Amino acid sequence: MFQRDPRAGVFLGGDRVSGQEIRDQNVTAALAISNIVKSSLGPLGLDKMLVDNIGEVTISNDGATILGLLHVEHPAGRIFVDLAQKQDKEVGDGTTSVVIIAAELLRRANDLVKLKIHPTTIITGYRLACKEACKFMMDQLSHKVDALGRETLINVAKTSMSSKILGSDDDFFAPMAVDAMLAVKTINQRGDIRYPVKAVNVLKAHGKSARESIYVKGYALNCTVASQAMKTRIPNAKIACLDIDFRRQRMHLGIQLQADDPEQLEGMRKRESEIVLERIRKILAAGANVVLTSKGIDDLCLKEFVEAGAMAVRRCRKEDLKRIAKATGGTMVSSLANLEGEETYEATNLGSADEVVQERISDDELILIKGTRTVNSSSIILRGANDYMLDEMERALHDSLSIIKRTLESGSVVPGGGAVETALNVYLENFATSLGSREQLAIAEFANALLVIPKTLAVNAAKDSTELGRPTQGWDAIRFGFAQWGHS
Repeated sequence: MFQRDPRAGVFLGGDRVSGQEIRDQNVTAALAISNIVKSSLGPLGLDKMLVDNIGEVTISNDGATILGLLHVEHPAGRIFVDLAQKQDKEVGDGTTSVVIIAAELLRRANDLVKLKIHPTTIITGYRLACKEACKFMMDQLSHKVDALGRETLINVAKTSMSSKILGSDDDFFAPMAVDAMLAVKTINQRGDIRYPVKAVNVLKAHGKSARESIYVKGYALNCTVASQAMKTRIPNAKIACLDIDFRRQRMHLGIQLQADDPEQLEGMRKRESEIVLERIRKILAAGANVVLTSKGIDDLCLKEFVEAGAMAVRRCRKEDLKRIAKATGGTMVSSLANLEGEETYEATNLGSADEVVQERISDDELILIKGTRTVNSSSIILRGANDYMLDEMERALHDSLSIIKRTLESGSVVPGGGAVETALNVYLENFATSLGSREQLAIAEFANALLVIPKTLAVNAAKDSTELGRPTQGWDAIRFGFAQWGHS
Protein backbone atom coordinates (compact mmCIF):
# COMPACT_ATOMS: atom_id res chain seq x y z
CA MET A 1 0.00 0.00 0.00
CA PHE A 2 1.22 3.44 -0.89
CA GLN A 3 0.62 6.51 1.22
CA ARG A 4 -1.77 8.88 -0.48
CA ASP A 5 -0.01 11.77 -2.19
CA PRO A 6 -2.25 14.90 -2.13
CA ARG A 7 -1.02 15.82 -5.63
CA ALA A 8 -1.84 12.41 -7.14
CA GLY A 9 -5.63 12.91 -7.19
CA VAL A 10 -8.00 10.11 -6.16
CA PHE A 11 -6.25 6.91 -5.00
CA LEU A 12 -8.55 4.09 -3.98
CA GLY A 13 -5.90 1.91 -2.35
CA GLY A 14 -4.15 -1.24 -3.53
CA ASP A 15 -0.75 -1.91 -5.09
CA ARG A 16 0.65 0.18 -7.90
CA VAL A 17 3.13 -1.67 -10.13
CA SER A 18 4.79 -0.20 -13.22
CA GLY A 19 7.86 -0.45 -15.43
CA GLN A 20 9.87 -3.62 -15.98
CA GLU A 21 8.29 -5.42 -13.02
CA ILE A 22 4.79 -5.43 -14.47
CA ARG A 23 6.12 -6.25 -17.96
CA ASP A 24 7.78 -9.36 -16.55
CA GLN A 25 4.56 -10.30 -14.74
CA ASN A 26 2.51 -9.94 -17.94
CA VAL A 27 4.96 -12.04 -19.96
CA THR A 28 5.00 -14.74 -17.23
CA ALA A 29 1.16 -14.87 -17.28
CA ALA A 30 1.13 -15.04 -21.10
CA LEU A 31 3.67 -17.87 -21.18
CA ALA A 32 1.76 -19.75 -18.46
CA ILE A 33 -1.40 -19.64 -20.62
CA SER A 34 0.60 -20.59 -23.73
CA ASN A 35 2.31 -23.55 -22.03
CA ILE A 36 -1.08 -24.99 -21.02
CA VAL A 37 -2.24 -25.32 -24.65
CA LYS A 38 1.18 -25.81 -26.30
CA SER A 39 1.20 -29.60 -25.83
CA SER A 40 -2.21 -29.90 -27.58
CA LEU A 41 -1.02 -28.36 -30.90
CA GLY A 42 -0.82 -30.43 -34.06
CA PRO A 43 -1.76 -33.95 -35.22
CA LEU A 44 0.19 -35.56 -32.35
CA GLY A 45 -0.95 -33.06 -29.70
CA LEU A 46 -2.42 -34.39 -26.46
CA ASP A 47 -5.98 -34.00 -25.17
CA LYS A 48 -6.68 -32.27 -21.87
CA MET A 49 -9.17 -33.42 -19.25
CA LEU A 50 -10.77 -30.56 -17.31
CA VAL A 51 -13.03 -30.97 -14.28
CA ASP A 52 -15.13 -28.06 -12.99
CA ASN A 53 -16.49 -27.29 -9.49
CA ILE A 54 -19.46 -29.64 -9.76
CA GLY A 55 -17.42 -32.52 -11.22
CA GLU A 56 -18.43 -32.00 -14.88
CA VAL A 57 -15.71 -33.50 -17.09
CA THR A 58 -14.62 -32.05 -20.46
CA ILE A 59 -12.04 -33.79 -22.67
CA SER A 60 -10.73 -31.60 -25.50
CA ASN A 61 -7.66 -30.34 -27.33
CA ASP A 62 -9.41 -27.26 -28.74
CA GLY A 63 -7.56 -24.19 -27.43
CA ALA A 64 -10.66 -21.99 -26.98
CA THR A 65 -12.52 -24.74 -25.08
CA ILE A 66 -9.58 -25.42 -22.75
CA LEU A 67 -8.94 -21.73 -21.99
CA GLY A 68 -12.66 -20.99 -21.63
CA LEU A 69 -12.89 -23.54 -18.79
CA LEU A 70 -9.89 -22.12 -16.91
CA HIS A 71 -10.36 -19.64 -14.08
CA VAL A 72 -7.78 -16.97 -15.00
CA GLU A 73 -7.39 -13.99 -12.63
CA HIS A 74 -4.37 -12.18 -14.10
CA PRO A 75 -5.51 -9.35 -16.47
CA ALA A 76 -2.88 -10.18 -19.14
CA GLY A 77 -3.86 -13.86 -18.93
CA ARG A 78 -7.53 -12.96 -19.39
CA ILE A 79 -6.65 -11.06 -22.59
CA PHE A 80 -5.14 -14.28 -23.99
CA VAL A 81 -8.26 -16.26 -23.08
CA ASP A 82 -10.35 -13.58 -24.83
CA LEU A 83 -8.01 -13.76 -27.85
CA ALA A 84 -8.68 -17.49 -28.22
CA GLN A 85 -12.46 -16.93 -27.91
CA LYS A 86 -12.38 -14.19 -30.57
CA GLN A 87 -10.37 -16.42 -32.93
CA ASP A 88 -12.92 -19.21 -32.41
CA LYS A 89 -15.79 -16.83 -33.17
CA GLU A 90 -14.22 -15.11 -36.19
CA VAL A 91 -12.28 -17.94 -37.87
CA GLY A 92 -13.38 -21.10 -36.05
CA ASP A 93 -9.99 -22.82 -35.83
CA GLY A 94 -6.37 -21.95 -35.01
CA THR A 95 -7.18 -20.95 -31.42
CA THR A 96 -4.11 -22.77 -30.02
CA SER A 97 -1.74 -21.36 -32.67
CA VAL A 98 -2.84 -17.76 -32.11
CA VAL A 99 -2.19 -17.96 -28.35
CA ILE A 100 1.25 -19.58 -28.81
CA ILE A 101 2.39 -16.98 -31.40
CA ALA A 102 1.05 -14.04 -29.34
CA ALA A 103 2.85 -15.26 -26.19
CA GLU A 104 6.11 -15.73 -28.10
CA LEU A 105 5.87 -12.24 -29.64
CA LEU A 106 5.31 -10.76 -26.17
CA ARG A 107 8.27 -12.67 -24.69
CA ARG A 108 10.63 -11.52 -27.44
CA ALA A 109 9.37 -7.92 -27.19
CA ASN A 110 10.14 -7.98 -23.45
CA ASP A 111 13.70 -9.18 -24.19
CA LEU A 112 14.15 -6.21 -26.58
CA VAL A 113 12.92 -3.75 -23.93
CA LYS A 114 15.55 -5.15 -21.57
CA LEU A 115 18.14 -4.28 -24.26
CA LYS A 116 16.99 -0.62 -24.01
CA ILE A 117 14.92 -0.68 -27.24
CA HIS A 118 11.91 1.64 -26.80
CA PRO A 119 8.45 -0.09 -26.83
CA THR A 120 7.23 2.28 -29.59
CA THR A 121 10.08 1.13 -31.85
CA ILE A 122 9.18 -2.52 -31.17
CA ILE A 123 5.48 -1.90 -31.93
CA THR A 124 6.36 -0.10 -35.20
CA GLY A 125 8.68 -2.98 -36.19
CA TYR A 126 6.04 -5.62 -35.39
CA ARG A 127 3.37 -3.78 -37.41
CA LEU A 128 5.71 -3.42 -40.38
CA ALA A 129 6.68 -7.10 -40.16
CA CYS A 130 3.00 -8.14 -39.98
CA LYS A 131 2.14 -6.00 -43.02
CA GLU A 132 5.07 -7.37 -45.06
CA ALA A 133 4.31 -10.96 -44.01
CA CYS A 134 0.66 -10.67 -45.10
CA LYS A 135 1.69 -9.11 -48.43
CA PHE A 136 4.30 -11.83 -49.11
CA MET A 137 1.82 -14.55 -48.15
CA MET A 138 -0.88 -13.24 -50.51
CA ASP A 139 1.54 -12.64 -53.43
CA GLN A 140 3.85 -15.66 -53.20
CA LEU A 141 2.48 -18.41 -50.95
CA SER A 142 -1.29 -18.52 -51.59
CA HIS A 143 -3.10 -20.45 -54.32
CA LYS A 144 -6.64 -19.90 -55.62
CA VAL A 145 -9.17 -22.56 -54.61
CA ASP A 146 -10.95 -22.37 -58.01
CA ALA A 147 -7.79 -23.54 -59.78
CA LEU A 148 -7.23 -26.42 -57.33
CA GLY A 149 -10.80 -27.80 -57.16
CA ARG A 150 -12.83 -29.82 -54.64
CA GLU A 151 -9.86 -32.00 -53.64
CA THR A 152 -8.24 -28.96 -51.99
CA LEU A 153 -11.37 -28.26 -49.91
CA ILE A 154 -11.26 -31.87 -48.66
CA ASN A 155 -7.54 -31.47 -47.83
CA VAL A 156 -8.28 -28.23 -45.94
CA ALA A 157 -10.96 -30.05 -43.93
CA LYS A 158 -8.53 -32.93 -43.26
CA THR A 159 -5.87 -30.46 -42.05
CA SER A 160 -8.35 -28.98 -39.57
CA MET A 161 -9.45 -32.45 -38.41
CA SER A 162 -5.92 -33.88 -38.18
CA SER A 163 -5.34 -32.57 -34.65
CA LYS A 164 -8.84 -33.51 -33.42
CA ILE A 165 -10.71 -36.67 -32.48
CA LEU A 166 -11.95 -37.03 -36.08
CA GLY A 167 -8.36 -37.22 -37.41
CA SER A 168 -8.39 -41.02 -37.73
CA ASP A 169 -11.65 -40.90 -39.76
CA ASP A 170 -10.89 -37.75 -41.80
CA ASP A 171 -11.37 -39.66 -45.10
CA PHE A 172 -15.03 -40.13 -44.05
CA PHE A 173 -15.81 -36.81 -42.32
CA ALA A 174 -13.91 -34.37 -44.61
CA PRO A 175 -16.07 -35.01 -47.76
CA MET A 176 -19.18 -34.95 -45.53
CA ALA A 177 -18.23 -31.52 -44.11
CA VAL A 178 -17.46 -30.17 -47.61
CA ASP A 179 -20.82 -31.42 -48.97
CA ALA A 180 -22.67 -29.91 -45.99
CA MET A 181 -21.07 -26.47 -46.52
CA LEU A 182 -21.53 -26.47 -50.31
CA ALA A 183 -25.23 -27.32 -49.78
CA VAL A 184 -25.86 -24.13 -47.75
CA LYS A 185 -24.45 -21.71 -50.36
CA THR A 186 -26.47 -18.46 -50.37
CA ILE A 187 -26.23 -15.10 -52.14
CA ASN A 188 -27.08 -12.07 -49.99
CA GLN A 189 -28.78 -8.83 -51.10
CA ARG A 190 -25.45 -7.27 -52.17
CA GLY A 191 -24.68 -10.24 -54.41
CA ASP A 192 -21.96 -11.71 -52.17
CA ILE A 193 -21.72 -15.49 -51.90
CA ARG A 194 -21.95 -16.67 -48.29
CA TYR A 195 -21.72 -20.06 -46.55
CA PRO A 196 -23.38 -19.75 -43.10
CA VAL A 197 -22.06 -22.36 -40.64
CA LYS A 198 -25.24 -22.09 -38.54
CA ALA A 199 -27.28 -23.38 -41.50
CA VAL A 200 -25.61 -26.78 -40.91
CA ASN A 201 -27.40 -28.39 -37.97
CA VAL A 202 -25.35 -30.93 -36.02
CA LEU A 203 -27.28 -33.52 -33.98
CA LYS A 204 -25.75 -36.07 -31.60
CA ALA A 205 -27.04 -39.60 -31.03
CA HIS A 206 -25.58 -42.26 -28.72
CA GLY A 207 -24.56 -45.62 -30.05
CA LYS A 208 -22.76 -47.11 -33.06
CA SER A 209 -19.36 -45.99 -34.33
CA ALA A 210 -18.28 -42.55 -35.54
CA ARG A 211 -18.15 -43.82 -39.16
CA GLU A 212 -21.91 -44.49 -39.02
CA SER A 213 -22.66 -40.77 -38.77
CA ILE A 214 -25.11 -39.54 -41.42
CA TYR A 215 -25.35 -36.46 -43.67
CA VAL A 216 -28.92 -35.35 -44.41
CA LYS A 217 -30.13 -32.71 -46.89
CA GLY A 218 -32.55 -30.44 -45.04
CA TYR A 219 -32.82 -29.09 -41.48
CA ALA A 220 -33.17 -31.95 -38.98
CA LEU A 221 -35.07 -31.45 -35.72
CA ASN A 222 -34.56 -33.91 -32.87
CA CYS A 223 -38.34 -34.03 -32.23
CA THR A 224 -41.39 -36.00 -33.36
CA VAL A 225 -44.99 -35.05 -34.14
CA ALA A 226 -47.06 -34.36 -31.02
CA SER A 227 -49.70 -37.00 -31.85
CA GLN A 228 -49.61 -40.32 -33.72
CA ALA A 229 -52.87 -39.33 -35.48
CA MET A 230 -51.13 -36.44 -37.29
CA LYS A 231 -49.75 -36.54 -40.81
CA THR A 232 -46.02 -37.31 -40.99
CA ARG A 233 -45.52 -35.66 -44.38
CA ILE A 234 -46.64 -32.17 -45.41
CA PRO A 235 -45.76 -30.97 -48.96
CA ASN A 236 -45.60 -27.19 -49.70
CA ALA A 237 -45.30 -26.51 -46.00
CA LYS A 238 -46.23 -23.17 -44.42
CA ILE A 239 -44.35 -23.15 -41.14
CA ALA A 240 -45.30 -21.18 -38.01
CA CYS A 241 -42.42 -20.85 -35.52
CA LEU A 242 -43.89 -20.01 -32.11
CA ASP A 243 -42.75 -19.49 -28.53
CA ILE A 244 -46.30 -19.90 -27.17
CA ASP A 245 -47.78 -22.41 -24.72
CA PHE A 246 -50.75 -24.33 -26.24
CA ARG A 247 -52.10 -25.62 -22.95
CA ARG A 248 -55.27 -24.55 -21.18
CA GLN A 249 -54.99 -20.92 -20.13
CA ARG A 250 -54.94 -20.69 -16.35
CA MET A 251 -55.44 -17.53 -14.36
CA HIS A 252 -52.24 -15.91 -13.11
CA LEU A 253 -51.33 -15.93 -9.42
CA GLY A 254 -53.01 -13.23 -7.40
CA ILE A 255 -56.14 -13.08 -9.59
CA GLN A 256 -59.40 -13.98 -7.80
CA LEU A 257 -62.75 -14.58 -9.45
CA GLN A 258 -65.94 -14.76 -7.37
CA ALA A 259 -68.94 -16.64 -8.75
CA ASP A 260 -72.47 -16.73 -7.29
CA ASP A 261 -73.73 -19.42 -9.62
CA PRO A 262 -72.14 -22.87 -10.34
CA GLU A 263 -72.94 -22.35 -14.04
CA GLN A 264 -70.68 -19.27 -14.06
CA LEU A 265 -67.83 -21.43 -12.70
CA GLU A 266 -68.34 -23.88 -15.54
CA GLY A 267 -68.35 -20.98 -18.00
CA MET A 268 -65.02 -19.79 -16.64
CA ARG A 269 -63.46 -23.21 -17.14
CA LYS A 270 -64.86 -23.42 -20.64
CA ARG A 271 -63.51 -19.96 -21.47
CA GLU A 272 -60.04 -20.98 -20.27
CA SER A 273 -60.02 -23.74 -22.91
CA GLU A 274 -61.59 -21.52 -25.60
CA ILE A 275 -58.82 -18.87 -25.32
CA VAL A 276 -56.15 -21.36 -26.49
CA LEU A 277 -58.38 -22.89 -29.19
CA GLU A 278 -59.07 -19.41 -30.62
CA ARG A 279 -55.32 -18.80 -30.90
CA ILE A 280 -54.83 -22.09 -32.78
CA ARG A 281 -57.72 -21.29 -35.17
CA LYS A 282 -56.18 -17.88 -35.97
CA ILE A 283 -52.80 -19.50 -36.76
CA LEU A 284 -54.42 -22.19 -38.95
CA ALA A 285 -56.60 -19.56 -40.66
CA ALA A 286 -53.45 -17.68 -41.69
CA GLY A 287 -52.49 -20.75 -43.78
CA ALA A 288 -50.14 -22.60 -41.42
CA ASN A 289 -50.00 -26.38 -41.92
CA VAL A 290 -46.87 -27.00 -39.78
CA VAL A 291 -46.69 -25.52 -36.26
CA LEU A 292 -43.44 -25.67 -34.29
CA THR A 293 -43.51 -24.45 -30.69
CA SER A 294 -40.91 -24.35 -27.93
CA LYS A 295 -43.55 -25.07 -25.27
CA GLY A 296 -46.25 -27.67 -24.64
CA ILE A 297 -49.46 -28.68 -26.47
CA ASP A 298 -52.24 -30.40 -24.51
CA ASP A 299 -54.68 -33.06 -25.78
CA LEU A 300 -57.54 -30.61 -26.41
CA CYS A 301 -55.34 -28.56 -28.75
CA LEU A 302 -53.90 -31.65 -30.45
CA LYS A 303 -57.46 -32.61 -31.50
CA GLU A 304 -57.80 -29.21 -33.25
CA PHE A 305 -54.54 -29.74 -35.19
CA VAL A 306 -55.46 -33.32 -36.20
CA GLU A 307 -58.89 -32.24 -37.49
CA ALA A 308 -57.27 -29.44 -39.53
CA GLY A 309 -54.78 -31.91 -41.08
CA ALA A 310 -51.80 -29.92 -39.75
CA MET A 311 -48.54 -31.15 -38.23
CA ALA A 312 -47.66 -29.86 -34.74
CA VAL A 313 -44.31 -30.34 -32.99
CA ARG A 314 -43.80 -29.37 -29.35
CA ARG A 315 -40.74 -28.81 -27.10
CA CYS A 316 -38.46 -27.61 -29.94
CA ARG A 317 -35.29 -25.76 -28.91
CA LYS A 318 -35.54 -21.97 -29.29
CA GLU A 319 -32.19 -21.91 -31.08
CA ASP A 320 -33.53 -24.37 -33.69
CA LEU A 321 -36.73 -22.33 -34.16
CA LYS A 322 -34.72 -19.13 -34.79
CA ARG A 323 -32.60 -20.89 -37.42
CA ILE A 324 -35.66 -22.46 -39.09
CA ALA A 325 -37.42 -19.05 -39.16
CA LYS A 326 -34.35 -17.51 -40.83
CA ALA A 327 -33.96 -20.38 -43.32
CA THR A 328 -37.64 -20.46 -44.33
CA GLY A 329 -38.16 -16.68 -44.43
CA GLY A 330 -40.56 -16.67 -41.48
CA THR A 331 -40.63 -14.87 -38.13
CA MET A 332 -40.52 -16.41 -34.68
CA VAL A 333 -43.54 -15.13 -32.73
CA SER A 334 -43.71 -15.12 -28.92
CA SER A 335 -47.07 -13.35 -28.53
CA LEU A 336 -50.15 -12.94 -30.74
CA ALA A 337 -51.08 -9.60 -29.15
CA ASN A 338 -50.93 -6.56 -31.49
CA LEU A 339 -50.71 -2.83 -30.68
CA GLU A 340 -54.49 -2.60 -30.18
CA GLY A 341 -54.39 -5.36 -27.55
CA GLU A 342 -56.14 -7.89 -29.79
CA GLU A 343 -54.73 -11.30 -30.72
CA THR A 344 -53.93 -11.77 -34.43
CA TYR A 345 -51.54 -13.87 -36.52
CA GLU A 346 -50.36 -12.48 -39.87
CA ALA A 347 -49.62 -14.76 -42.84
CA THR A 348 -46.36 -12.80 -43.39
CA ASN A 349 -44.93 -14.51 -40.25
CA LEU A 350 -45.10 -17.92 -41.96
CA GLY A 351 -42.02 -19.56 -43.43
CA SER A 352 -42.04 -21.75 -46.56
CA ALA A 353 -40.45 -25.10 -47.37
CA ASP A 354 -40.96 -27.72 -50.12
CA GLU A 355 -41.63 -30.49 -47.63
CA VAL A 356 -41.71 -31.28 -43.90
CA VAL A 357 -41.48 -34.98 -43.17
CA GLN A 358 -40.90 -37.27 -40.19
CA GLU A 359 -38.33 -39.94 -41.01
CA ARG A 360 -36.68 -42.75 -39.09
CA ILE A 361 -32.91 -42.42 -39.27
CA SER A 362 -31.06 -45.27 -37.54
CA ASP A 363 -32.77 -45.67 -34.11
CA ASP A 364 -34.40 -42.25 -33.87
CA GLU A 365 -37.25 -40.43 -35.55
CA LEU A 366 -36.50 -36.91 -36.76
CA ILE A 367 -38.43 -34.06 -38.35
CA LEU A 368 -36.73 -33.02 -41.63
CA ILE A 369 -37.45 -29.64 -43.23
CA LYS A 370 -36.47 -29.92 -46.89
CA GLY A 371 -36.19 -27.22 -49.55
CA THR A 372 -36.17 -24.16 -47.28
CA ARG A 373 -36.85 -21.04 -49.37
CA THR A 374 -34.45 -18.35 -48.05
CA VAL A 375 -31.35 -20.26 -46.89
CA ASN A 376 -30.59 -23.86 -47.88
CA SER A 377 -30.02 -26.18 -44.93
CA SER A 378 -28.17 -29.41 -44.27
CA SER A 379 -27.74 -31.58 -41.20
CA ILE A 380 -25.16 -34.02 -39.85
CA ILE A 381 -26.17 -36.66 -37.31
CA LEU A 382 -23.11 -37.73 -35.30
CA ARG A 383 -22.90 -41.17 -33.72
CA GLY A 384 -20.52 -42.03 -30.87
CA ALA A 385 -19.99 -44.05 -27.72
CA ASN A 386 -20.66 -41.41 -25.04
CA ASP A 387 -21.27 -37.72 -24.33
CA TYR A 388 -17.59 -36.80 -24.02
CA MET A 389 -16.81 -38.26 -27.43
CA LEU A 390 -19.86 -36.70 -29.11
CA ASP A 391 -19.13 -33.25 -27.64
CA GLU A 392 -15.53 -33.34 -28.89
CA MET A 393 -16.67 -34.62 -32.31
CA GLU A 394 -19.12 -31.71 -32.54
CA ARG A 395 -16.35 -29.18 -31.67
CA ALA A 396 -14.01 -30.74 -34.26
CA LEU A 397 -16.71 -30.70 -36.93
CA HIS A 398 -17.60 -27.07 -36.14
CA ASP A 399 -13.94 -26.08 -36.59
CA SER A 400 -13.75 -27.90 -39.94
CA LEU A 401 -17.00 -26.34 -41.20
CA SER A 402 -15.73 -22.87 -40.19
CA ILE A 403 -12.44 -23.42 -42.06
CA ILE A 404 -14.26 -24.64 -45.21
CA LYS A 405 -16.46 -21.52 -45.02
CA ARG A 406 -13.36 -19.26 -44.73
CA THR A 407 -11.64 -21.06 -47.62
CA LEU A 408 -14.68 -20.76 -49.91
CA GLU A 409 -15.30 -17.10 -49.06
CA SER A 410 -11.65 -15.96 -49.22
CA GLY A 411 -10.90 -18.11 -52.29
CA SER A 412 -7.26 -18.93 -51.46
CA VAL A 413 -5.21 -21.40 -49.39
CA VAL A 414 -1.59 -21.79 -48.22
CA PRO A 415 0.41 -24.94 -47.31
CA GLY A 416 0.08 -26.17 -43.72
CA GLY A 417 2.34 -27.98 -41.28
CA GLY A 418 4.50 -24.97 -40.39
CA ALA A 419 5.71 -24.44 -44.02
CA VAL A 420 4.27 -20.90 -44.22
CA GLU A 421 5.75 -19.84 -40.87
CA THR A 422 9.20 -21.10 -41.91
CA ALA A 423 9.01 -19.37 -45.30
CA LEU A 424 7.94 -16.09 -43.65
CA ASN A 425 10.81 -16.44 -41.18
CA VAL A 426 13.33 -16.57 -44.07
CA TYR A 427 11.67 -13.69 -45.94
CA LEU A 428 11.40 -11.40 -42.88
CA GLU A 429 15.00 -12.04 -41.83
CA ASN A 430 16.15 -10.96 -45.31
CA PHE A 431 13.76 -8.00 -45.19
CA ALA A 432 15.08 -6.91 -41.77
CA THR A 433 18.65 -6.66 -43.12
CA SER A 434 17.45 -4.24 -45.84
CA LEU A 435 16.40 -1.68 -43.18
CA GLY A 436 18.82 0.72 -41.54
CA SER A 437 16.65 1.73 -38.58
CA ARG A 438 16.21 0.09 -35.16
CA GLU A 439 12.95 -1.50 -36.36
CA GLN A 440 15.04 -4.24 -37.99
CA LEU A 441 15.65 -5.76 -34.53
CA ALA A 442 11.91 -6.05 -33.89
CA ILE A 443 11.32 -7.49 -37.38
CA ALA A 444 14.04 -10.11 -36.82
CA GLU A 445 12.41 -11.08 -33.50
CA PHE A 446 8.99 -11.25 -35.20
CA ALA A 447 10.52 -13.61 -37.79
CA ASN A 448 12.02 -15.84 -35.10
CA ALA A 449 8.75 -15.84 -33.12
CA LEU A 450 6.94 -17.44 -36.10
CA LEU A 451 9.22 -20.49 -35.80
CA VAL A 452 7.52 -21.39 -32.52
CA ILE A 453 4.76 -23.18 -34.53
CA PRO A 454 6.99 -25.65 -36.48
CA LYS A 455 9.15 -26.14 -33.36
CA THR A 456 6.11 -26.95 -31.19
CA LEU A 457 4.78 -29.35 -33.86
CA ALA A 458 8.18 -31.09 -33.84
CA VAL A 459 8.34 -31.31 -30.03
CA ASN A 460 4.80 -32.72 -29.82
CA ALA A 461 5.80 -35.36 -32.40
CA ALA A 462 8.75 -36.38 -30.14
CA LYS A 463 11.32 -34.94 -32.57
CA ASP A 464 14.26 -32.64 -31.81
CA SER A 465 13.11 -29.17 -32.89
CA THR A 466 16.67 -27.78 -33.14
CA GLU A 467 17.69 -30.49 -35.63
CA LEU A 468 14.56 -30.02 -37.72
CA GLY A 469 14.77 -26.22 -37.57
CA ARG A 470 18.16 -25.80 -39.27
CA PRO A 471 17.70 -27.65 -42.61
CA THR A 472 14.25 -26.15 -43.24
CA GLN A 473 15.45 -22.56 -42.86
CA GLY A 474 15.91 -21.63 -46.50
CA TRP A 475 13.92 -21.14 -49.65
CA ASP A 476 13.74 -24.97 -49.79
CA ALA A 477 11.01 -24.69 -47.13
CA ILE A 478 8.74 -22.92 -49.59
CA ARG A 479 9.46 -25.39 -52.40
CA PHE A 480 8.91 -28.30 -49.99
CA GLY A 481 5.58 -26.80 -48.89
CA PHE A 482 4.26 -26.62 -52.45
CA ALA A 483 5.69 -30.05 -53.36
CA GLN A 484 3.67 -31.52 -50.48
CA TRP A 485 0.57 -29.46 -51.42
CA GLY A 486 -1.76 -32.41 -51.64
CA HIS A 487 -0.74 -33.56 -48.14
CA SER A 488 -0.97 -30.12 -46.44
